[in-house]
Amino acid sequence: MIKTDQNKSELIITRVFSAPRELVWKAWTEPERVKQWWGPRGFTSPFCKIDLRVGGSYLFSMRSTDGQDFWSTGVYREIVPQEKIVATDSFADEKGNVVPASHYGMSGDWPLETETTFIFEDQDGKTKFTIKSPQVEGISATDRDNMEQGWNESLDKLAEYLASV
Repeated sequence: MIKTDQNKSELIITRVFSAPRELVWKAWTEPERVKQWWGPRGFTSPFCKIDLRVGGSYLFSMRSTDGQDFWSTGVYREIVPQEKIVATDSFADEKGNVVPASHYGMSGDWPLETETTFIFEDQDGKTKFTIKSPQVEGISATDRDNMEQGWNESLDKLAEYLASV
């Protein structure tokens, strides 16, 4: 199930995965598992570092088919094990330094940091997973569509990973 709600204040994407919540949580929080599925279709994830604690940070890389690396980083603000993660999200360089979106060829109107919430819920032996991310005011329609497409393709790959373990 894919459900996307586009209102003026946030992007909400909901999926139901045919996997128990504990496994979905591990797939989201354990670096070696994240590297198996992170990034849109055709991308790989050669690097993933996660310090899963409030105040801890993450650094992810995703590599496009032409070999370009895109880095993201953030800080965990709230963690309720197997229920909820709230974290900041920023474009970054390979050292984890925050960079503007223009570093990767996107419009310069993206904020340097956003906050995203990930919710994990039991649903009849499956896991209802929800991403709540602010719609970034002022970004181009293309960048906004790419953000939504990227999340959905990543979640498609997560579903495939979960089915394989």
